[in-house]
Amino acid sequence: MPHRGPMLWLDALIAGGEDSVEAAATLPADAWYREEEPGMPAWLGVELMAQAIAAHVGLRGWLAGKPPKPGVLLGCRTYRVQASRFPQGEPLRVSARLSYRDESGFGAYDCTVNGAGGPLASATLKVYEPDDFEAFLRSTAAG
Repeated sequence: MPHRGPMLWLDALIAGGEDSVEAAATLPADAWYREEEPGMPAWLGVELMAQAIAAHVGLRGWLAGKPPKPGVLLGCRTYRVQASRFPQGEPLRVSARLSYRDESGFGAYDCTVNGAGGPLASATLKVYEPDDFEAFLRSTAAG
């Protein structure tokens, strides 16, 4: 994953395969997003999910003997949360299961964030892995 330092929120890869990944995350007490209330604002769960997808893309590349392809998050469909904040210090499990991928690189993942008490958030995230990422960036900058 390209994330480093305070933007790398996943602690470890727990399980993974061709179609899915599960990762662990623990919210640090000194996180940059911390406000008066402890925990992580639930809307940041989309980033946890996106990082799990990036871990899956990296794993798929590694299994195929290739470097991971860079990609972009296109959007999120039906983000559902159980509370306004994820609990501070509680181990989280973030899972992403590939539900659709076409030959052009468009895909969708069904994702969840679970805490000790069960589901905290769920969503379907749409992603794109272009064959030529640099050309894709140039085309979006020109448009």
